[in-house]
Amino acid sequence: MKGESETEEHKTEENEEAEPTQKEVEEIEEAEETLDKADEVEEPVEEEVGVEAEEELPVEEEEIKPPPRKEVEEEIVEERIYTIPLGKAWIAVPNKRAPRAVRMIRDFVNRHMKLEARGELEEEEEPKRLVISNEVNERVWTRGIEKPPRKVRVRAAKDKDGNVTVYLAEGE
Repeated sequence: MKGESETEEHKTEENEEAEPTQKEVEEIEEAEETLDKADEVEEPVEEEVGVEAEEELPVEEEEIKPPPRKEVEEEIVEERIYTIPLGKAWIAVPNKRAPRAVRMIRDFVNRHMKLEARGELEEEEEPKRLVISNEVNERVWTRGIEKPPRKVRVRAAKDKDGNVTVYLAEGE
């Protein structure tokens, strides 16, 4: 019977800990009310301070945003579709095959779209750019670094400035 009385006492202690007393409930409510009042008091003060701070700042320090990027398609002067063989990328070490395939695409397009080498350009002229689209890059990397495709079909478009952009050919 001693064991039973100990367990009953233990149960009553657990119940007392689980249920807060009336005094504890009142203290919690008072603390919440004071926090609510403090929030109400602080909000107007912040607004007043913000107004004063805005008046003190000179107009010259406004942020200057860069102009939005224009994504207008440029006039396409020349457009060609190529099937680029990438089999020689497989000669490289397995962990360097996909990067080599991307370089091979770049070299192929430079050669066939007649882009000038950067060293041959005059200093005054803006160099022609070759942009490989994200779709082509993802196609090369689909199976990882070790297994690029053996060939890839692309569409190369040259604009009026001489810049070339390489897209994945439709249907791939």
